[in-house]
Amino acid sequence: MKNQLTSFLTQLLETLPSQKGLDWLNNQVDKITSEGSPSKFFLSFSQASRFYKKDKLKLSSASIAHANDLVVGFQPEHWDELQTARTVLMLSYPQEKDAWFAAINQLFETADMYEHQALYAALPLMPFQEDLIPRAIDGLRTNISLVFDAIALNNPFPAKYFPEANWNQMVLKAIFMQRPLYRIQGLEERRNPALASIARDFAHERWAAGRDVMPEIWRLVAPFVNDEYFDDLKKALATIDDLQQKAALLTLRESAYSKAKEVLETNSTQVAKLDMDAIAWESIGLEFQRTRV
Repeated sequence: MKNQLTSFLTQLLETLPSQKGLDWLNNQVDKITSEGSPSKFFLSFSQASRFYKKDKLKLSSASIAHANDLVVGFQPEHWDELQTARTVLMLSYPQEKDAWFAAINQLFETADMYEHQALYAALPLMPFQEDLIPRAIDGLRTNISLVFDAIALNNPFPAKYFPEANWNQMVLKAIFMQRPLYRIQGLEERRNPALASIARDFAHERWAAGRDVMPEIWRLVAPFVNDEYFDDLKKALATIDDLQQKAALLTLRESAYSKAKEVLETNSTQVAKLDMDAIAWESIGLEFQRTRV
């Protein structure tokens, strides 16, 4: 798998116009692979910024599909050139467990913001993943959106490995930071009663302060709608905010709550305009990020 991932990422970089960067990268990979020198690995990881930019990768639909075939949930279409080159270097370092962890841990401890972005986004590609769970959880303490997003968004690692408490902490922080929830992989599958309660408490705090509520949070309560949640959703539906109304109706449509049917029938025209659930939530998230954040 290591060789397949390295080959795939290198092929993505081969589509770039600069041959100089690719020549440098191939040379560094040869040295890292053959020598296993931590100092040369650290140096090349840092120097990659001289040869690669922070421009987003441009992937074909076939490449996007192949990435998911290699690692379920892997989405390099959200990556940039620099983090891709750094991931190739990281994967090239000899994967003898003790030596690999010594090098990677040192890299995490000394990394700058963009190096952290590359490391955290590459978690699902790294070896010894279960041993990396504490490192990933520790990374959530950051208030730097670039780094937080590398862990929380477009990354299958948290949904696969985080305990419920840490998962809920991540989602709550994403709400506080107003990050796009629809880009959290596994969000629907890992909804839970505690997280729904947290979302409700957050909404009440925002309302008490006279502030708007992030409409995507209602997605978290859909499987758990009861009388209390129903009252909250009616309040959201009664606002003049189109995104709140759509989110409330989507939540009720997804729920199994008996009283939801009457509200949906009353608002049948709006309900008819809603897309399928996942697409509709993404549309709400995109519009919220575009106009409110």
